[in-house]
Amino acid sequence: MKKDIEFPQVSGVKIVVTLNIDENAWDVQLINTNDFVLENVLVTSRGYGLIGNEEVKTSILRHSLGNIAPYTIKKIEPIQEELFALNNEYWLSFYIGNKIFDKKYTFLAESINLKNLTDLASFNVIGVVHN
Repeated sequence: MKKDIEFPQVSGVKIVVTLNIDENAWDVQLINTNDFVLENVLVTSRGYGLIGNEEVKTSILRHSLGNIAPYTIKKIEPIQEELFALNNEYWLSFYIGNKIFDKKYTFLAESINLKNLTDLASFNVIGVVHN
């Protein structure tokens, strides 16, 4: 029964959309701030929403990132600025030992912008963070 299934909570993992000022490019990245490895990391991404009065959906992309070491950042995918007008959703799954964890991160339309940049000095990047 559903009540018997354990759904462990994800903590110490962030999705961030970073800005590379030198290249004027944006990337979606995963940050592991835990002191343990995230194993067999999988991320699906998609965009959806309205542009004008037209409903827009992007393709669903799947990314296998392997293992993510403690206190590291790993690129998931580049993202084009045109997609900032959409909701951008990232579904993360990974293992810690024999337990599976998953979490959905959604950047709402227009939330990825210069006003929302945060300095992530310990990872030497600036970006819009979703916890």
